[in-house]
Amino acid sequence: MTFSEWQHNLGRPVASGLLKQYIEDFVVTEDLGYAPSGDGEHVFLWVEKQGQNTAFVAEQLAKQTGLPLRNVTYAGRKDKFALTRQWFGLHAPKGIAMSPETLRIEGVTVLSHTRHHKKLRVGGLKGNHFSLTLRGIDDIDATIARLETVKHQGVPNYFGDQRFGVRRNDDGTVSMGGTLTLAMRMVEGEVIRNRNKRNMAISALRSALFNTLVSERIQAGMFDQVYLGDACSLQGSNSFFIATEDTLSDSNSRYIAKDLSPSAPLVGEGENPTKEMVGEWESSIIERYQRLADSLKAAGVKTLRRAIKVWPENLTWQRDNDTLIVGFGLPSGCFATSVLRECINLNETQESGNE
Repeated sequence: MTFSEWQHNLGRPVASGLLKQYIEDFVVTEDLGYAPSGDGEHVFLWVEKQGQNTAFVAEQLAKQTGLPLRNVTYAGRKDKFALTRQWFGLHAPKGIAMSPETLRIEGVTVLSHTRHHKKLRVGGLKGNHFSLTLRGIDDIDATIARLETVKHQGVPNYFGDQRFGVRRNDDGTVSMGGTLTLAMRMVEGEVIRNRNKRNMAISALRSALFNTLVSERIQAGMFDQVYLGDACSLQGSNSFFIATEDTLSDSNSRYIAKDLSPSAPLVGEGENPTKEMVGEWESSIIERYQRLADSLKAAGVKTLRRAIKVWPENLTWQRDNDTLIVGFGLPSGCFATSVLRECINLNETQESGNE
């Protein structure tokens, strides 16, 4: 279960290039999918940040407003070495001690603020838009050809390196991330008392097991088709249905039309809903990692499903000599680096463990 072994659906790219030479090379903008109501006891801050991770900004917002940290929320963690625009929510039923305009956090600018009648929750956004600059590409035509294919065929919906605290070495190899290393120590019996670190370790462990299941599915030649017993995840929804003999043909047509995708489990407590051959196949893979699955069940997280494929929205690119500026949108919880992974071998100037 290593990063280098997770399969590429299109095969390993032939081209290489540099990502994140400058902070402005990785720009991400959240899309809530709705407009805040303008009233209520929650203050929504529209924030631009660079050089700071999301959790640190939340801590500083709590400190400067006098609110408990639990009253400061965000929809998703964003990279530290990036220019990101995202929402933070302050639950302030009795008001706050400081006006948002007077907040002072290095690398952070409050662009605007408004009120809303509901709490901003993790995952509570429609998606994100990315503008990524790839520099020093050694085969730009091959990269563009991959982008053309990905635009129509989609990519494996892998969790990105940020989830694991991955470190890229000087020779281009990848070392297991610090967060996943912490998770493996938890599997070995180490007690993690810091709640935030424990939650991140559990998340990294579940994500790595999910990636492994997707990779195994690609390896088995089962990625681009719906099979009997698949739990089919509807695009833009958390709901799914089981593919039966009566629905199998229609499900495959809808898969081609980008309306749905087979899913793989985020392992935890609860029964696996897949049936027939897919249920047996998934169980056989999970049994190879039974200690990890048992640790996740012991942690009390519930089994969920996640689509195995994602299609980048409005994928575009601009070429300038050996540089490409690539833009696209993704649903909430999907990773831009997983799109690029199918198109180009990335060399990053920064480690990727800074969600």
